[in-house]
Amino acid sequence: MTLYDDTLQLLRQLIRNACVNDFTGDTGYEYRNANTLEEFFADTDVRIRRFEPHPGRVSIAFTVDGTDDAAEPLTLLGHTDVVPVDESKWTVDPFAAEIIDGKLYGRGSVDMLFMTATMAAVTREVARAGRPRGTLTFVGLADEEARGGWGAKWISENEPDAFSWKNCLSETAGSHLPLADGSDALAINVGEKGAAQRRITVVGDAGHGSTPFGKDFTVVKLGEVARRIAAAEPPVLADDLWTGFVEAFRFDPATEVALKKGDGDYDVFGNLAAHAHAFSHTTISQTVAHAGGPINVLPSTGYLEMDIRPTPGTSQDDIDALLRDALGDLAEEVTIERLISEPATVSPTEGPLWDAVVSTYHELMPDAQVVPVCATGGSDLRFARRLGGVGYGFALHAPGRDLAEANRQLHSHDEHLYLEDLELTVAAYQKLVNKMVR
Repeated sequence: MTLYDDTLQLLRQLIRNACVNDFTGDTGYEYRNANTLEEFFADTDVRIRRFEPHPGRVSIAFTVDGTDDAAEPLTLLGHTDVVPVDESKWTVDPFAAEIIDGKLYGRGSVDMLFMTATMAAVTREVARAGRPRGTLTFVGLADEEARGGWGAKWISENEPDAFSWKNCLSETAGSHLPLADGSDALAINVGEKGAAQRRITVVGDAGHGSTPFGKDFTVVKLGEVARRIAAAEPPVLADDLWTGFVEAFRFDPATEVALKKGDGDYDVFGNLAAHAHAFSHTTISQTVAHAGGPINVLPSTGYLEMDIRPTPGTSQDDIDALLRDALGDLAEEVTIERLISEPATVSPTEGPLWDAVVSTYHELMPDAQVVPVCATGGSDLRFARRLGGVGYGFALHAPGRDLAEANRQLHSHDEHLYLEDLELTVAAYQKLVNKMVR
């Protein structure tokens, strides 16, 4: 069997294991994929470490020790959990890993089991060939979809020396940008926005629903809080990542200047308009509103929860100030509570791993420029960056598969991977790993 065949076979089994994480502690079942991966490496000389901070929530690391302690190490971070599905909205079995018309269907096929399987297969190939010069580690991580509490976060805080975090690859990259002049470019995640989840609690008058006269309505106040926050306008990101992204599209000068200032029309990005806006701004999504119980009781409290993603350089204090400014005179009547709060992280576009990423892409797609971007969601790479390492997304899609198409597959109904993209990603990882550790 070829390396591609090995990868595809493993990928289909990882999908079938249905390691569904519904964001509660006892789900995920990542032990299934950990066991599959351990069987996959059964005939190789690798060091294996299992991590199980909570029953069933298993991460597993496979290390091929290098011969030269001075050589650059490489660590491949692949997660093994997937998000839930609404089976009524799927036209195929989400865990059957069916191949139809050159596409592999299944939950997690794109996010991110095709990369995880590729990482495992390439690492096994290196192990079978004998010890490399640099140390190579592949880690199958639990709980990424719930921000890594039982996975990368736990390992980074409790077992940080279990493997190297110096040079790391994970999701995602290698999809194409539809540039204005028709030329090609590949988007590479070099950083990601932070987290600033907030709960705003409001207080009003309790009472019977039959006598509302003169009452300070909690529900009305909650609605006004939501309205004011929806009208907030965070400033545009003013850094090299955003300006470089805009310049890569080769718009006319006036459009380019307006976008850099935050005054432009994001529709010029076409299907990437929402991504470009999220990339360039701190975003506030109001996701939960709650007040009341019995229909005849005026609730005395209510709350609004928000998924806020700050841009690099935006602090948690900046977020609170933004919310207070938006609330105006209501700011003194509410309580702002911080929930999950994490800073944005960004890796430099220089160094041996970055050079290997760029040269690999240029070998496989010589006409495509490489454009560093900041991911609008999260990944396990942020833990590597916090421990002083660098982390980049790495995969490769065929021309015509743009960033919008790749993003549409994430957590979607009928999630599917083009097998052409799997073949390209396997080739890219094989080349890059050999550059780094051989």
